[in-house]
Amino acid sequence: MQSYIKALQERRANVWEQAKGLLDAAEGEKRDLTAEEEQTYQRLNGDLDAIDLRVKDLTEAEQRTKDAEAAFKGLLDKPQEQGRQKPAEESELRRWARGEIRGMSVAPPEGVAFRDLVKGTATAGGNTVPTTFYGQLIAHLIEVSGVMMAGPTVLNTASGETIEVPVTTAHSSAALTAEGTGITESDPTFAKRSLAAYKYGVLLQASSELLTDTGVDLEGYLSMQAGRALGNAFGVHAITGTGTNQPTGVVTSASTGKTGGTGVVGAFTADDLIDLYYSVIAPYRNSTSCGWLMRDASLGAARKLKDLQGQYLWQPSIQVGAPDTLLGKPVHTDPNVAATALSAKSVVFGDFSQYFVRLAGGVRFERSDDYAFNADLVTYRAIIRADGLTIDQTGAIKVFAGGAS
Repeated sequence: MQSYIKALQERRANVWEQAKGLLDAAEGEKRDLTAEEEQTYQRLNGDLDAIDLRVKDLTEAEQRTKDAEAAFKGLLDKPQEQGRQKPAEESELRRWARGEIRGMSVAPPEGVAFRDLVKGTATAGGNTVPTTFYGQLIAHLIEVSGVMMAGPTVLNTASGETIEVPVTTAHSSAALTAEGTGITESDPTFAKRSLAAYKYGVLLQASSELLTDTGVDLEGYLSMQAGRALGNAFGVHAITGTGTNQPTGVVTSASTGKTGGTGVVGAFTADDLIDLYYSVIAPYRNSTSCGWLMRDASLGAARKLKDLQGQYLWQPSIQVGAPDTLLGKPVHTDPNVAATALSAKSVVFGDFSQYFVRLAGGVRFERSDDYAFNADLVTYRAIIRADGLTIDQTGAIKVFAGGAS
């Protein structure tokens, strides 16, 4: 599989060279792309995105295979009671998920290790999720949220009480002082930020026939669905949440680093992105967690931009798993960032480690055979409690806002 992924990466580089050729030819002749060239460019741009998606799917599949092998190896390596033989074709974990082990209170199958991820006891016949299941849920939560991919600081807590984080909002300053003159007092200014724990949940239901007859990886399928749903729900608020009865989004608490010009319907230029880059001061800009966040369409526009030396601002990654870069900083995409429009905050740049994500109590995943008893459906419930807030609001993260007209 690695050789195939490498071949896709080489094809991706070739597609980008073709796209650059179109742009360079038009620029050399001092004209815009013709209708045919624009159509070709958009097709090549689509090919880039399709290859990215294919590489991501293959990489995820390879990782899931490794995780599954490690999980089953861990189960098979558990010591067995003397005289007891482990089922040859079905693990007890799979038997429980299919409903072959039923009841209001399901005891953990022998030989299976469970992690306590919630406060209190499981309800409605559910059990806390196995260690490998917890990892899959969190992985999918990260993948669907661009903010989570950007490298925020993640705080995992066992309970959901409010966390208060002390921060400085201004430092002391010194001044030139004449002989015999009193020294001016200058104290640092402090504030505090609060992180709560808002609940996100999803219900999944499957018929007992499906659970009994299916031949697919049921645990993997359910974890993907639950993780994607939870990630999408939290991801919206992690970008644009108001902070009132919901998380505060990274865009909501960011300051404006650059405002676009007029007459371009909110679009950004190469100079705008360079100005936004340098609007974030060096200590934040030099952080390993510093990067860009925008939606896919905005990234498509950024791919066309060049600096004054004729170099493209966007550079494709040549390493599997490494993000593309814009002005040397990684680019992450999130569909919840606004599209380019008048006054819209369409590009985010800064040190995303200053955005704190709080996860309280881990991931709850519970099963009930009785919730939809009359329909003979088995119900799975997935819940997370989370909050998000930019802790350092002195300019660590800034946005580009489209012109007002």
